[in-house]
Amino acid sequence: MQVEVLNTKGKKTGRTVELPEEIFGAEPNDHVIYLAVKQFLAAQRQGTHKVKTRAEVKGASRKLHRQKGTGGSRKGNIRNPLYKGGGTIFGPKPHSYNFKLNKKVKQLARKSALTYKASENSILVLEDFNFEAPKTKEMVALQNNLQIAEKKALFVLPAENNNIYLSSRNLQDVSVVTASELSTYHILNAKTLIICEGSVAKIEEAFKL
Repeated sequence: MQVEVLNTKGKKTGRTVELPEEIFGAEPNDHVIYLAVKQFLAAQRQGTHKVKTRAEVKGASRKLHRQKGTGGSRKGNIRNPLYKGGGTIFGPKPHSYNFKLNKKVKQLARKSALTYKASENSILVLEDFNFEAPKTKEMVALQNNLQIAEKKALFVLPAENNNIYLSSRNLQDVSVVTASELSTYHILNAKTLIICEGSVAKIEEAFKL
């Protein structure tokens, strides 16, 4: 799959890159996409919810009255979950929501997501670029040049670039990831995928592992 390489002005450079058919033209599998997105979102959850049990709430531990002979029901201490202010029965405890997915399943999910983007013509290949200093207006100008100002865009960089990241941080519709961090959720969450020229080889390398 041949794609024209654009410069930062949004013009064609005259060069093309080959997007591998086995990655950008695979047979999509919707179920593995669902699993990959579900795992990504589950891993973002903190899982720090917690309630106090009867061993942790405030209150005396003495028995309220003797076991028998009162004519009433037997009672323990005031921290019993049946009383107001008592502990909680079977309440939530801190735990991780993450779950394991096999590497091949995650790879197939990314291939499926990339294939969908390619079939929708939602992939642009941009020559490698950099900003001299972090400036949001330069990223806005780049958006306008590429005609993606009104679209949620994901820039895929070959390596970490602090200037580009800081320039996009204040823009709601722009995200920046490296090729090694590219996930199914990142791909599907963007309307347009802007892959830097140097990232194509990185993506190919990631799928060979």
